Amino acid sequence: MKKITFSLLFVISSFISFSQQKTVSQKVNALLKQMTLEEKIGQLNQYTGNNQATGPITINPNKETEIKTGLIGSMLNVIGTKYTRQYQELAMQSRLKIPLLFGQDVIHGFKTTFPIPLAEAASWDLEAMELSARIAAVEASASGIHWTFAPMVDISRDPRWGRVMEGAGEDTYLGSKIAYARVKGFQGNLGDVNSVMACVKHFAAYGAAVGGRDYNSVDMSERMLWETYLPPFKSALDAGAATFMNSFNDINGIPATGNKYLQRDILKGKWNFQGFVVSDWGSIGEMVNHGYSKDNKEAALQAITAGSDMDMESNAYRYHLAELVKENKVPIALIDDAVKRILRKKFELGLFDNPYKYSNPEREQAALNNSEHRKVARDIAAKSIVLLKNDKNILPLSKDTKTIAFIGPLVKEHKQNMGFWAVELPELDYDKQVVSQWEGVQNKVSSSTKLLYAKGCEIEGDNKDGFAEAIAVANQADVVVLSIGERADMSGEAKSRSNIHLPGVQEELVKAIQATGKPVVVLINAGRPLVFNWTADTISAIAYTWWLGSEAGNAIADVLFGDYNPSGKLPMSFPREEGQIPIYYNHFNTGRPAKNDTEINYVSAYTDLKNSPRFPFGYGLSYTTFEYSDLKLSKNKIKSAEKMEVSLNVKNSGKVAGEEVVQLYLRDKVGSVVRPIIELKDFQKIKLNAGETKVVKFIIDKEKLSFYNAALEWITEPGDFDLMIGSSSADIRLKETFELVK
Repeated sequence: MKKITFSLLFVISSFISFSQQKTVSQKVNALLKQMTLEEKIGQLNQYTGNNQATGPITINPNKETEIKTGLIGSMLNVIGTKYTRQYQELAMQSRLKIPLLFGQDVIHGFKTTFPIPLAEAASWDLEAMELSARIAAVEASASGIHWTFAPMVDISRDPRWGRVMEGAGEDTYLGSKIAYARVKGFQGNLGDVNSVMACVKHFAAYGAAVGGRDYNSVDMSERMLWETYLPPFKSALDAGAATFMNSFNDINGIPATGNKYLQRDILKGKWNFQGFVVSDWGSIGEMVNHGYSKDNKEAALQAITAGSDMDMESNAYRYHLAELVKENKVPIALIDDAVKRILRKKFELGLFDNPYKYSNPEREQAALNNSEHRKVARDIAAKSIVLLKNDKNILPLSKDTKTIAFIGPLVKEHKQNMGFWAVELPELDYDKQVVSQWEGVQNKVSSSTKLLYAKGCEIEGDNKDGFAEAIAVANQADVVVLSIGERADMSGEAKSRSNIHLPGVQEELVKAIQATGKPVVVLINAGRPLVFNWTADTISAIAYTWWLGSEAGNAIADVLFGDYNPSGKLPMSFPREEGQIPIYYNHFNTGRPAKNDTEINYVSAYTDLKNSPRFPFGYGLSYTTFEYSDLKLSKNKIKSAEKMEVSLNVKNSGKVAGEEVVQLYLRDKVGSVVRPIIELKDFQKIKLNAGETKVVKFIIDKEKLSFYNAALEWITEPGDFDLMIGSSSADIRLKETFELVK
């Protein structure tokens, strides 16, 4: 009895000693002194709960016991205040009562599902993206979540890679701006009950996996790494990102999870990152498969040495770190550093003051049933749609159209509109939660409009039995709307595809409907750029609708019938064929550049395919037109320490109000290393009423003119620059040249 009383008093006095400290660092240090080696290592372990798994599950029948004994620091895939509270109550039975962190893949919304991240990137609306992340944080935090494994900021130039749907596309500048906005949205004021910690992933260069094959190797120069792939991570860090996640891939022969150069030298060293790094699911143990570690024990040694603080689901730290410390192979200082980083975030979140801070069921119900969230989702979904063609001004449709045929395998789908990485809440009725495209159009048209339906075909397979019905329905209509594309789970993690053409017989269905002679509008639903050459060549009106989330049907109807004038611009180049991949707009020139798409003799070109993409980066049409004029530079020579103002007029020369993304590109014409033929360096999204003109201004400064030289120095070099303003990377409207002087 005396022994028990003494132990209890020790725990109470220890708790008081660290809780009464003034600063977070003092509290962390005081708590660390009370922890055993096993308790320290416990903070570095993360296990999945029993909800939707996002990786290969590790069976652990002792999970609850390990939580009670302080051997688990974090959990993922535990959703809802009821369940997070139950696990947190177990943690409060541990000796030091260190609360658990609950993480979740909240990628594009929680209950309210927003467009997939690549679709949101097509909006080029940074405020909208920050707002969608803020709402996701409000809903997730109300459901007991402290931490989201987002944003993914990997630059990718290969649409075969399924995870392009999770990022911001191919461009470093746009990707960096979006990374900053999303971190700000998720985190708000960290510690506020409505905020969650962001986790920037995947560090680093995962988007350059060879062949676009998920989890594959990455091999690139350091200059490419620093100039193209690292900037979005640095931008997210500048926004205050609390955590980073390392990556599945090896980079230049060393797995990212065990890569000291990435995690200790760059992230925690040069960039002075004060948060913690979590592995990707099982990636520490997977270094054995890489052939970098002989077993999990060596993997644990390599990962902790390299700077990976928390082990997600591989058990390498759980079973081997203590032994490695006792064998003097891992300094206790490395363990302490990792533990302190994790504890610091738990203190900053306020979990020591109130472990159940995020476990309020009344708040949960209010947040998950906030109708304002749906309004925002609808607005952002409409902004994410990209109008690819409208040659005969078929769009917008009249709400009084007498008969509309709505055809295709995706017309009446509900859940498919959620896209990959949607949070699957067990109580969700998708037929009620998600507005189908059929319902969206039904809600929009007048009572006198007759709406006809035929499925036509499935998404995959070669069955054409439904073609006859689809053709018959089309023949009865004044206009046909075709909704085709991928299944939601055809783009995402582990969803790499060598063939990114429209699947199944869908394009043959398009041909059959086009042959009726009726006006045809095609909607393409996908998580990545697809190849659809016949449709792109032949159909007059095409809208790329991605996967738009809870309000997909309403947002699509808003665009189809002109209540929202489409303003989306492509964040990735669309290839003509897979043989062009990787394809991206800001490539280097060659010694033998092709002057046009048809030149093929002894130049860098394909003999059987045009060089240009099917649809270029930054491209997207509107129901109105915009005129660019009167480009002015405040000076034509600039020193690196100076700034130059660029101004131009943009006029809405059409008949309806619309938004335009004015894009500024630069080209450094001669450098000590070759420079891209064109680079996005700024943009503004503006709204103009019909006939209205606005003056748009940009600032050119040293940051926009700098690059990494061969020695990886961030420098400027004197010389001539082309300044280009346009509506896409391939639609340059205005151009001037200026000189950077010493």
